[in-house]
Amino acid sequence: MSDNYRPSRGLVPEPPYVPAGRIDDDPALYAGVTGRRLFAYLIDLGVLTGILIVYKIMLGLLTIVSFGLLTPLLVLIGAAIPIAYHTLTIGGAASATLGMRLFGLEVRVWNGGKPGYLQALLHTAAFYVTVSFTGGLILLWALFNNRGRCLHDILCGTLVVRRPLGG
Repeated sequence: MSDNYRPSRGLVPEPPYVPAGRIDDDPALYAGVTGRRLFAYLIDLGVLTGILIVYKIMLGLLTIVSFGLLTPLLVLIGAAIPIAYHTLTIGGAASATLGMRLFGLEVRVWNGGKPGYLQALLHTAAFYVTVSFTGGLILLWALFNNRGRCLHDILCGTLVVRRPLGG
């Protein structure tokens, strides 16, 4: 057996164990993360804007076709689009939104593993809640953190790091 093996304690197998200090100890993982996150988010805003424009067109057409009966349900779906985008991309195999992938970033949990969909949903919800209550000023927190972590990263036990080459 290898040193990294830990037997599973439940029915769901645990991901491979990564020592907690390993992801924290490599300063190369955090070099330029704050600036990259900013530009990655601008790309994600562009992607979301495109998706929402298509959604608005479909909303208008479906409102006309259904004589307005589907509009309340469709508005709720529209509110869920940004949450679904971030949750599905961060919780997916790449652990990054499209903007993050473009700028070589990925989200990791505190022990070096990838977040699941539930943790990605928590991360996304914490992001939208903290940003909405502070008008976005809370994002300045990352400028004073040596790892470029925002408050929603800290609350959810996640790190945004540079994607390793070849990874």
